[in-house]
Amino acid sequence: MTPNTARRRETSRRAILTAAFDLLQETGYAKLSIEGIAARAGVGKQTIYRWWPSKGAVIFDAFLMLSEATEGGPPTLPDTGDLAADLTVVLRATVEEMNDPRYEQPMRALATEIALDPELAAAYAERLDGPLKEAKRQRLRSAQQAGQIADDVDLGVAVDMIWGPILNRWLHRSGPLTAEYADLVVSTALNGLRPRRSAE
Repeated sequence: MTPNTARRRETSRRAILTAAFDLLQETGYAKLSIEGIAARAGVGKQTIYRWWPSKGAVIFDAFLMLSEATEGGPPTLPDTGDLAADLTVVLRATVEEMNDPRYEQPMRALATEIALDPELAAAYAERLDGPLKEAKRQRLRSAQQAGQIADDVDLGVAVDMIWGPILNRWLHRSGPLTAEYADLVVSTALNGLRPRRSAE
């Protein structure tokens, strides 16, 4: 592949992913189609099918493109030495993102596709969710080494305990998703994770 061909291919790829993300917000997931994405991006439908097997796969790659643009490297969590403060910052930011109308439709569409498509779920776990979970475990591992979390706590389960309630409430619309709720999740989780003090 020549450099010019590679550049054209990357330009087309980004146009397709941008078109998918924009259309998803404009029309909603039910009305989103490969034909519509192709028309908006100015490419042939066969071009999209050559690179992606489904519209769910297109949506997923659009999210990856967005995260690469905003993160600029592997995900990391703040580590100031104050675990409660760091988790509060991260969970409040998560709540803000989930409540952002620009991202809610695309995130819900992706969640739907992941639930229905095992291959997409595996790709999501490997390429996006896996690195994010490792960053979360690393922050908790640092707290564990500092004696802020008990040595015998399973960090994978701890990640689920801290982030799971936020995702569950958002996914099922089971209650208001607020900064106050994020703060409560952090305090409740950490009260159960702190090392037990022996009686004096």
